[in-house]
Amino acid sequence: MNYATPNRLAGDLDNILERTEPLWQELRGQRILITGATGFFGCWLLESFAWANRRLDLNAQAVALARHPESLAEKAPHLAQDSAISMHAADVRRGDFPNGTFSHVIHAATEASAELNKNAPLVMFDTIVEGTRRALEFSLAHSVDKFLFVSSGAVYGSQPAQVAQLTESFEGGPDPLDPANAYAEGKRATELLCALTASTSLQIKLARCFAFVGPYMKLDTHFAIGNFIADSLERRPIRVHGDGSAVRSYLYASDLMVWLWTILFKGKSLRAYNVGSEEALNIATLAREVTAAVAPELDVEIAAKTNAGAPVHRYVPSTARAREELGLKAEIPLHEAIHRTQTWFSQRGFSRQELSIAKVTARGTYV
Repeated sequence: MNYATPNRLAGDLDNILERTEPLWQELRGQRILITGATGFFGCWLLESFAWANRRLDLNAQAVALARHPESLAEKAPHLAQDSAISMHAADVRRGDFPNGTFSHVIHAATEASAELNKNAPLVMFDTIVEGTRRALEFSLAHSVDKFLFVSSGAVYGSQPAQVAQLTESFEGGPDPLDPANAYAEGKRATELLCALTASTSLQIKLARCFAFVGPYMKLDTHFAIGNFIADSLERRPIRVHGDGSAVRSYLYASDLMVWLWTILFKGKSLRAYNVGSEEALNIATLAREVTAAVAPELDVEIAAKTNAGAPVHRYVPSTARAREELGLKAEIPLHEAIHRTQTWFSQRGFSRQELSIAKVTARGTYV
């Protein structure tokens, strides 16, 4: 693999490695399977794996499973050309899994697509549940030691307005009679599958992921922060299609990777860990944070007036368990996270398609 062209993520990748270096020895000479390998999580998992593998001379191999593996060559040609990474084309619901021995599996398939959840909820649910079932069966059949399931904070259902932060012990849940909860219920069902599958020989780790920002994220879907960054790149007003009252928090991608790798290597089996930031802010403030970080000259336009009596939709985790048990923390401030993300998209170039749909109501709870 030729790394003559500097990696624009080198600073982030160095930071990830610095904070996780001792943990990687577990992968020395081993083979890991990563599903959902061309999505936001998948690209970052491959980036951080490749960086650690090369810097620490681990002689490890990663097999990246995706329905359209060719998209990795478009997003990150240096990863597609890395001799330590091999692509495997398959749909997790019905395709063949790769052959050979694996020590670790990270199951990150199924993006949080609001469009798929709305238009084809059965496909969304089946992809999550059947895909995870098959990934777990594969892990048992191939004597995998550790399995990381990338779950979601959506499993908690709507966050009560009086609950500032969701803990892992929160006993709420989505309405099972609402088809709009196909994604959330799929994640809940697969957590149960994990509990039914775990054994002394297969440790299953669970990461309940909230909201994130960073390179490789989609700018044209229902993620408010991505839409706002798209607006800034096009030098158009930041538009909030709603009243901006919904409350979110955002963890930067390099922090996300430190958390996921640490949970895989050190987390307790069948113990869920919230993954996210506790720095809560409403969407209107988020829009202003984007302008302050990258384009102070842009206006912020909020479509609707706030109804003082209306409940505020929150989606903010407590990360006390991850801090206290695994020593994890959010290191990158939001202002810096926005700046790094916008700079990466600006430097690499971006397609018109990526920037064409910057419209959002900011009420979804997908990660």
